[in-house]
Amino acid sequence: MGVNIINWLCISPDDLIVERQQLIDEGRDISGVEVEFQKFAGLSPDDFAGRQEELRAFLDRTAGLPMKADYPYQEPSDLAGIKKLRPEGSRKLKVSRNQKELYDKILGAWLGRCAGCLLGKPVEGWRSGRMWGYLKDLNRYPLNDYFRSDVPEEIQKKYQVSQSAPFINRVNHMVEDDDTNYTVSGLAIVKKYGFNFTPEDVALFWLENIPILHTCTAERVAYRNICQLILPPASAVYRNPYREWIGAQIRADFFGYVAAGNPEQAAGLAWRDASISVATMLAAAPFLSDLKQIIGTGLSEIPGNCRLSKGIREIVAWHEAGVDYQEAVTRIHAQWDENSTHHWCHTISNAQVVALGLLWGGGDFEKSICRAVQACFDTDCNGATVGSIVGMMLGAKELPAKWVKPLNDKIETGISGYHQAAISGLAKEGFNLYQENPLSAGNPPENTDNLLSGKG
Repeated sequence: MGVNIINWLCISPDDLIVERQQLIDEGRDISGVEVEFQKFAGLSPDDFAGRQEELRAFLDRTAGLPMKADYPYQEPSDLAGIKKLRPEGSRKLKVSRNQKELYDKILGAWLGRCAGCLLGKPVEGWRSGRMWGYLKDLNRYPLNDYFRSDVPEEIQKKYQVSQSAPFINRVNHMVEDDDTNYTVSGLAIVKKYGFNFTPEDVALFWLENIPILHTCTAERVAYRNICQLILPPASAVYRNPYREWIGAQIRADFFGYVAAGNPEQAAGLAWRDASISVATMLAAAPFLSDLKQIIGTGLSEIPGNCRLSKGIREIVAWHEAGVDYQEAVTRIHAQWDENSTHHWCHTISNAQVVALGLLWGGGDFEKSICRAVQACFDTDCNGATVGSIVGMMLGAKELPAKWVKPLNDKIETGISGYHQAAISGLAKEGFNLYQENPLSAGNPPENTDNLLSGKG
């Protein structure tokens, strides 16, 4: 069995490194298994190949570890438990925009998500020293445009600039990325199963329409579980060290699009898939112009005393105290070690970067996505989420052509039936579903064919 198969489909050394830290994060007492963690840490990847049964049994034991008595957070996973602990908030907003304006907002969200993702994708995995050094050596710091690979040869060598990565000079559309794959899969799931889709429907859709190697980390483990007849919701956490990684966050956007104006419904739809807070922010974004209100709407659908809520409220407090952008970035990097894959790809660290991009971007599309990406961590995910939210706020007509035109209204995905699609076509399909939504239904759209060109 080759090392690549171990890394992609079996329990690997990295899995156990992440699992140990994840258990600590969620308040488990690991004292009784620490010796075993150290024992496994000394094994090579090839050793792991022959000890999969032993490793699976070990992960099963870690799942039953007791909580520490002094753990201060309340973090249920069931929807009823989440609702019981959430703070007061706007469960449904007054929808006052006409249908043409709302379509433009939804199109803006799709375009913004694609542009933000494409901005961050070629530098995904770059740590701060590498990215900031590249930008400074090119006199492009702070970031204000797409990344390019056609730079002087000494820069290419110094920063290991790959000529196969999707830098803007090498692409003419939104290339495939998991951040956009899941937005499209959300559309396809609601289109196929309706608004009452179940977690089991999501699992079946994955099996039928997404190749397993087009999924990553938490989703790949969940996919493996489903194939072994471990069904939702257990499939999301069973032997899954990546259960709090960013995958849930990047899967949320479409549920906010299709439940625009109804944050509570968006939360319920997203919970059936994986995530809540991003979906509720998107559901509010077309109708609110205050970024703190939008973030507050997201926080109102999750428990008030959880780590995610605490992390986001901390970012809001920094902004209110007048902390400047660079100092806020420095503080995030002090909390999270970008050289740890667990910290680099965790939901909370990246949600803090999303809040940073939104607040310090101030509703300006370019500043928002650039400040999210420049902060590093999971660059394509954070650029996509911030682009989606600000694109939904502003609408397609207000997005600068500088960011929209390079997309050429085209997206590639790994989703069956959507391998190549027009971004505007996806927005129209989603808007049609929004109109069919019994909790958010509107009037038939007016002509929407001229909303793609962008502003400027």
